[in-house]
Amino acid sequence: MPLTDAAIRKSKPAPKARKLSDSGGLFLLIAPTGGKLWRLKYRFGGKEKLLALGAYPHVTLARAREQRDEAKRQLAEGIDPGQLKKAVKSQQVERTSNSFEAVAREWVARHLAERAESHRSRVVSRLERCVFPYLGARPVAEITAPEVLAVARRIESRGAIETAHRALQNVGQVMRYAVATGRAVTDPTAALRGALTPAKPQHMAAPADDPARVGEILRATEAFKGGPVVAAALRLLPLLFCRPGELRTMCWADVDIDAAAWRFTTSKTRTEHLVPLSRQALAILRDLHPLTGHGRHVFPSARGAGRPMSDAAINAAYRRLGIDTRTELTGHGWRAVARTLLHERLGFAAEVIEHQLAHAVPDALGRAYNRTKFIDERRRMMQAWADHLDRLKAGADVVTLRRAGNRA
Repeated sequence: MPLTDAAIRKSKPAPKARKLSDSGGLFLLIAPTGGKLWRLKYRFGGKEKLLALGAYPHVTLARAREQRDEAKRQLAEGIDPGQLKKAVKSQQVERTSNSFEAVAREWVARHLAERAESHRSRVVSRLERCVFPYLGARPVAEITAPEVLAVARRIESRGAIETAHRALQNVGQVMRYAVATGRAVTDPTAALRGALTPAKPQHMAAPADDPARVGEILRATEAFKGGPVVAAALRLLPLLFCRPGELRTMCWADVDIDAAAWRFTTSKTRTEHLVPLSRQALAILRDLHPLTGHGRHVFPSARGAGRPMSDAAINAAYRRLGIDTRTELTGHGWRAVARTLLHERLGFAAEVIEHQLAHAVPDALGRAYNRTKFIDERRRMMQAWADHLDRLKAGADVVTLRRAGNRA
């Protein structure tokens, strides 16, 4: 007698599993725990087999009968419904493992592991907010240029032009990784060059053309009343003009006081870099060592747990001092200040400055950045720069100097 919903609902579990038969090999298996599971008994290739059809009530009686009938049609065509179900499930697993989100997270783990944590977090956040909701579940091999463009234009439509360009760049990086690992044939972003509104150049705020204002800012940072760790960072950053992320993650193990040098791997180019330390920089580090020298980081987080100072600490301190970080100065802006004043005021060669900035600019023979190139001149330059900042801080009227042999 065929089953009814009422009979199924009234059925109770027994100490041993029992079956409630319907018709055509379909039955409901009632487990001792109370679970009710649909099964289909069938024969294929001379062997009796079972096909799992799901659990009741998620799979209703009517739906179980539909699945039974579909399995009978497959058997009539010489297809084993159990093997077909396994093949479909395998394809679904493969599609999931090769989805854009899965490949993107793999790319992040493999290619951004050595990048600064702040950079990696920004990329992941951008993908999670702007890309995964629309492309995340799509198999990378099936993603098309119009799909990617629609995602980028959705971001662009809210006025986030720069974010749209960065998201498109990240999608391209993931797709090229998918091509390289054999999970896609082409990178659809290659066809989207010029498809978005051009992004306006982003310039970090910096008073590079106003030495007097630089002096005022230096005097303000000297008077900073916040914590000693942030205060030391505010004083050291202009002297070193490194990237703020590199300063905040500075480790005592990388600082050689005796050799007056700081050696580390740059966050931008992932190359080894050497920063000669001026007398002024060494004095700051010596003063700070009794406070933080017992730990790993020169500028540890106030929250402890072995973490470095927050990446927002420098700019937050500037805002406390009344310095507008949107229009006047950011921590990164000291690089522009140093580049301009070292060349225009102190007359150092652009090539020497670029090496100290750790910019990956190949030489005439195509060789990449060498951390020790121009090192003697860079040592002189870093001391001259520290002395120049002292004069600006004192309010001295510094005239432009051009030294023979230091022209660009």
